[in-house]
Formats: sequence, structure tokens, C-alpha cells
Amino acid sequence: MGSQAERNRRLVLLPCPYQGHINPMLQLGTILHSFGFSITVVHTIYNSPDPKNHPHFSFVPISDGLSDHDIAYGQLVDNIMAVNTNCKESFQEYLEKVIVNEEKEVISCVISDELMFFAEAVANDLKLPSIILRTTSAATSIARSTLIKLAEQGRVHSKGSVSHDIVPELHPLRSKDLPFSLSTNFGKYAEVIAKAYGKRTSSAIIWNTMKSLEESTLEQIQGQSQIAIFPIGPLHLIAPANFSSSLIKEDRSCISWLDKQPHKSVIYVSSLGSIAALSEEELAEIAWGLANSKQPFLWVIRPGSVRGSDWIEPLPKGFQDSVGDRGCIVRWAPQREVLAHPAVGGFWSHCGWNSTLESIAEGVPLISKPCFGDQRVNARYVSYVWRVGLELEELERGEIERAVRKLILDDEGKEMRERIKELKENFGICISKGGSSYNSLNELVNFIHQL
Repeated sequence: MGSQAERNRRLVLLPCPYQGHINPMLQLGTILHSFGFSITVVHTIYNSPDPKNHPHFSFVPISDGLSDHDIAYGQLVDNIMAVNTNCKESFQEYLEKVIVNEEKEVISCVISDELMFFAEAVANDLKLPSIILRTTSAATSIARSTLIKLAEQGRVHSKGSVSHDIVPELHPLRSKDLPFSLSTNFGKYAEVIAKAYGKRTSSAIIWNTMKSLEESTLEQIQGQSQIAIFPIGPLHLIAPANFSSSLIKEDRSCISWLDKQPHKSVIYVSSLGSIAALSEEELAEIAWGLANSKQPFLWVIRPGSVRGSDWIEPLPKGFQDSVGDRGCIVRWAPQREVLAHPAVGGFWSHCGWNSTLESIAEGVPLISKPCFGDQRVNARYVSYVWRVGLELEELERGEIERAVRKLILDDEGKEMRERIKELKENFGICISKGGSSYNSLNELVNFIHQL
């Protein structure tokens, strides 16, 4: 813990305005605050975090220029590009004001999400040190950079692939595992990746991963990098247990339902994350697959996630009567608490990086059905490399039923549970005194002080 005398050293954090990016950035801020730094979070109006959840931070909103139409209908990649264009001027104006008053407080550095690359340029202009936070796996970073090269060589189609052929440069990834965006404009996606993973001028990279999970990949990246890399994950295990940065209100009623279920019997289903959407037909396949599995399930259906409806109106007729108390459906769940519950025996996830780390950290094996981007890479590593989960190829009720029963009831699921238990133990070692993430975090703090 840092002394009060150090508290005037301020870190300016700039998260990308999506849940999977906001969470790790605020977790990082909470961790660095415990080392004596003051924390300012500069954020967009869109998806702005709730200051009440972080009373020890300062929050500074800046205009992002996104219209309601952009937010409701805009492509993810288009919105990221717009934010990088629209926020630059107001971010620079804020920093200039702080610098004018720096006799009261000194900015030690700017820490920005990898996708908020305008922050690096602003920091350079103002001669401030900057650090990048990467919120995805190390494997995803390599896959994204390689994807652009493969596209330039005409070796992958710009709309993605369903091929199971291995990509030699990215073993064990197949063509279908490459991290394509939801965007239909591959050119803009390639531009974002080029800016995020091309030549950067920041002083270091912080990574929400750990050596025990991605040692060879991190060594490869460090060997190619001219700047220091600090893998200090899993950030959610180092941040306080009561940490919350959810943009959607969590429904805790599901915890009392879980309390009534048998040990390791429940499949927790949160298969869309905070962005993706389903058709009514896909919803029906999931519903009947869960019903036919005969296993208890906790299902998160985010409002608006089923195209053309507000919430669960399109659930098939007779479904809820057929499952009765065996199913619990909520709008959003306190995920870390759910995964830690003894009744939960499996997690059906889109395999976003945060969810993947949280599941491993609680020793809960996965069913993965990735939607886009890094989720595809993570799902391949979950099922093929770490072998702690199954990947669904199709949203088809029979396949869903078999996957749930295999994970919860069969020997194959038990073996996955044993393997993920070992990974969970390794996570604990990494963040404990003397562990790789523990040491890397302390090296990061010293690095920032030297800046």
C-alpha cells in the first residue's frame, strides 16, 4: 500500500466504452489506487461508469459525438473509429488544464485501452508518459495482427470463414477461429487493428493475462516488442471482491434460487455477453435444448438481445411450463458470485476474455459458442489447448442438450473439471506473493514511479 504522501501522483485512465473493456480498466485503477496513486477516469458519455461505485476515483466525462442512432444501429467498429476522432480534442483540453495546475498534482502517466489509440497521440503532444492496457488474451493479439497480414496476402476472405483448416502461422487456430469483427466493413476493422497493434509510442503494455496461462505466447510477444510488458492478470482476482462496474443492473434473486439446487448441477447460461444478439429461432433452439437436457439452468437474457423484442416474449409456447422451477431466467446476473456458487457445474459462455478468466478462476468448465472477434480465439483455447470446455458448432437443440449433459453428468465433463481446477490453483499462485503476476504488478508500480 502506498503512503498518503504519494497520493498526489495521478494516473489518468481512459477505458473503451464497452463492458468488457470498462471492467478491467476500473479493476486496474482500483489496484493502482491501493499503491498510493490518485485515479482519474476520463470516459465517454456513452456507457459512462457510475461514480457511486468508485467514490475514491475522480470521473471526467468527455463528449464522444455518438448519436442515439449510432448507439442503437451503428457498427461496433464504426463507433470505435468515431470515438477516436471525436474525443481527441476534449481529452487534450482536459489534460492541458491539469498540467496548468500541476503544482498541486502531477500526472504520472496516461493509461489507455488499446482501442483508444488517440490517447497516445495526445499524451505525446503534451510530453506525458503513456501505457497501453490490453484487455484481451495474448493469443488474440497475435491472431489479430496475423489476420491483417493474411488478408493482405489474399489468404483469408474479408467476411470470415467456416473452414476447420489449421492456419499454419497461428496453430492451433483454424480459419473459423480467426478474430473477425461483427462489422461488415473489413477495411475499417483492419484500420482499427492496424492502429491498435501497429507501431505504438507508449512506454509499456499492461496485460490482463498471466504467464501460467499464456507463457509461450507472452514470450513470443516480448521477444518482438521494444517496450516492457506487464502481465498482471487476472485483474478481477486482485481487485477487491466487492468490486462492481456493471453497466446493467444485476438481479441477485437468482442467488436464492441457486441455494436450492444440488451441488454442481446447474448450467449457467450467459451466451451473448453485453453486445451480441439472437434471432427468435435461435432463442427457441436454446430454450428446448436446455429443457431437454433435464438439468437445472440459470439463463441470462439481456433486454433487447433478442432481435425485435424487449425481453423474453419470444420464448416458445409451453417452454416455461415444461421446465417449471428447474429454470431461472434473469435480465443480468452477478456473474462472479454465480460462478463461485457451489450449485454451478458449468458455464455456457460467448467466451469473452473477462468471462473466460472468471470461469477458470472459479474452476467452472465451459460450453462455448463464440459470436465474433476474440471470443473465437478464446473458445479454441478453452476447448483444444486447455481442454476445460466444449465448443458448440451450431445452435441446435439436440447438440445443446448433448453438450449440457456431457459437461454436467459425463466422465468427460468430470475430467474437464479436474483440469480447470489445476488452472484455478495456478491463478492463485500467480497472484500470491512471489507469483508471476504479483511480481509483475510490483514491477509495474516501480516502472510508473520511474516515469
